[in-house]
Amino acid sequence: MSFVVDALRGNPELAIFLTIALGFLIGRVKIGSFSLGTVVGCLLAGVLIGQLDIKVPPAVKAVFFDLFLFTTGYKVGPQFFRALKRDAIPQVALTVVLCVTCLLTAWGFAKLLGYDVGTAAGLLAGAFSESTVIGTAGEAIQRLNRPQSERTALVNNIPVAYAVTYLVGTASLVWFLPKIGPRLMGINLKETAAEMAAQSTGSVSEVEGVVSAARLFDVRTYRVANEQFIGKTVAEIEALPRVARAYLLRVRSSGSVREPEPGLVIRAGDVVAVMARQEVHAQHGDLIGPEVSDPSLLDIPIESLDVVLTNRSLDGRSLADLAGREFARGVFLAKLMRAGLAMPIKPESQVNRGDVLSLIGPLSAVERAAEKLGYPDRRTSATDMVFVGLGIFLGGLVGLLSVVIGGIPLTLTASGGALIMGLAFGWLRSAYPFFGRIPEPAIWIFDTLGLCMFIGIVGLGAGPSFISGLKATGLSLVGVGLVSALLPHTLGILFGRYVLKMNPLIVLGACAGAGTITAALRAIQDEAQSSVPALGYTVPYAIGNILLTAWGPILVALMAR
Repeated sequence: MSFVVDALRGNPELAIFLTIALGFLIGRVKIGSFSLGTVVGCLLAGVLIGQLDIKVPPAVKAVFFDLFLFTTGYKVGPQFFRALKRDAIPQVALTVVLCVTCLLTAWGFAKLLGYDVGTAAGLLAGAFSESTVIGTAGEAIQRLNRPQSERTALVNNIPVAYAVTYLVGTASLVWFLPKIGPRLMGINLKETAAEMAAQSTGSVSEVEGVVSAARLFDVRTYRVANEQFIGKTVAEIEALPRVARAYLLRVRSSGSVREPEPGLVIRAGDVVAVMARQEVHAQHGDLIGPEVSDPSLLDIPIESLDVVLTNRSLDGRSLADLAGREFARGVFLAKLMRAGLAMPIKPESQVNRGDVLSLIGPLSAVERAAEKLGYPDRRTSATDMVFVGLGIFLGGLVGLLSVVIGGIPLTLTASGGALIMGLAFGWLRSAYPFFGRIPEPAIWIFDTLGLCMFIGIVGLGAGPSFISGLKATGLSLVGVGLVSALLPHTLGILFGRYVLKMNPLIVLGACAGAGTITAALRAIQDEAQSSVPALGYTVPYAIGNILLTAWGPILVALMAR
């Protein structure tokens, strides 16, 4: 045993990886439907192993934190800059009100109860589930004109308060937003979501070409027997009223395989290959004629391709609009992603620059549509590390600049600058997607592992003083953390619904986004049995990340006055 202890003390990198392993293991433990999550798991694992008094160089923690913040900005950059447009003003206003209330609540309780600046920062980080505050507030504390021993003690108090208030805040909000939030607005969440779904269904022509991401697509062959189609050209057939979107991909006529040119006449007995949703085949395939087996006719190259929307003229257009355009012929939409979240696919759903559209259809048709929509994001495992490294470097330089407001010197810190540059570089990637690619697996590593490494190292450093700090403030922090988490979201719901007159489902999604609580968004969607709340999540999430991260050094400045 002494060998292991000596190895961990002499080789702190081993302690870090042990912390990550234990942290992810703890994060998997579930109590009912609630789990601690990997972030809290790594913090607790770090505190546990930190009892051995492990010393980790500060630069290691900073590297992972900067990588995490840059990636966070990169993911939400397109939505952040879109929030500057007029149509996003209500969501921006709600986010600002909620986040400012978060800051004032944490500051007010800290002053009222006599908390030190480290505990106040931990309260802000935990009650509002914004782990980045741990880093930005910690860097600001290290810049205070106080003895090093006092600064170290204050920094070590941050994870103590964070651990307590994170558990209370997250658990309460995952319950509060889907259960109590609708009552504050006087609605039944499921009924409201169902009404919206019914209203958005529209007529057959309105939903043509709009396909749920959950639907499967298929190509089948039929022998033409319906007189409605016999003697008509392909163009005439496709112009007929349809119960759903379907396209002829190939035709076998008189024994020869032909492409479906608009002027091609369909004759009785011809075999046609038709692409449509699977349920459309099952329900309406016999309208053409009997289904037959023709493997050679089905030997059609089908492509599934992600396309980043960059065409300015299509920004803000509805899916129904896109489906009716000539370039969309034969192409189906399988999924619509925005800032890493799947968006609901409805006729009126709008697409934004930077959205990723997953297209499926014949190879030539998909390539044609991709050319009109934007940039084909073909799968590759390569990450543009020039882009990542330069972004963090430039962001760090920007973050080190300081301004004096009211006699208080304020700075973003190098880490905060990495977040800001991540936003800018994320937007650049969406506008000019031929450079700066970070594949999803790499984003997961930079984002999840970067944060967990940082939090784990924070736990290692705080380990020796964690228990004593918890005894000093633990009980009071439980109640304070609960009130601090619920009060801003209560105000946000009331402000969004009754002042801004926002859709109630969008209000709940916006509150989850402004508070950067993805778990709450999932709970809201599950309760509503609808993905509509996600429409209100992305813009507030982008802005909320920025504001709550910036509150770290601002809270330190307020507490240090």
